[in-house]
Amino acid sequence: MIGKLKGLVDSFGDDWVLIDCGGVCYEVHCSTRTLQSLPRVGEATVVFIETILREDLIRLFGFASEAEKSWFLLLTTVQGVGARVALAILSVLSPSELSSAIALQDKAMVGRANGVGPKLAVRIVTELKGKVPAIGGIDAGTLGLQTALGEGVAKSNVADAVSALTNLGYSSAQASAALARVVAKEGEDTATEKLIRLGLRELSQ
Repeated sequence: MIGKLKGLVDSFGDDWVLIDCGGVCYEVHCSTRTLQSLPRVGEATVVFIETILREDLIRLFGFASEAEKSWFLLLTTVQGVGARVALAILSVLSPSELSSAIALQDKAMVGRANGVGPKLAVRIVTELKGKVPAIGGIDAGTLGLQTALGEGVAKSNVADAVSALTNLGYSSAQASAALARVVAKEGEDTATEKLIRLGLRELSQ
């Protein structure tokens, strides 16, 4: 089983990259986000690999980090989420952003991906509630938010505060990390306005 490929970038396609490993080129399917993170043709790279075997197909899927690979595996446990849909989700959401979306039960955020309709978005955030992979690649503040708020579901005041901070231009990962620290100090029943004010103070430090 292939766990990781180290080699030179040979060429790119719409959703794949060819990696030359000692003269053998492997076609690896990746999210848009991973493809954009790879170096130019001829340069060395490393990608984490998940192999999917079917009766008529062997396909390699590549990821820029272990966090992205873990999310791919977790997403594909949800009914209706195949490899292509999982890659579409990972193309629009980083691991930390996806972690925030699950923690906040934000179906609209997950629904931004191609192939994810409203019903599937609800199923994803519901079934993955409390199942965020606890690995180093995921933003610690986002995991702290889940711990502070219990079982990955944010109260409405916290969700509203996260929304307000993201509307001000901060990423959902930044907002969640800041509010995790605030909730840990002030408690989860803190008023939305105070959460926003203290969250902004955290983000300015």
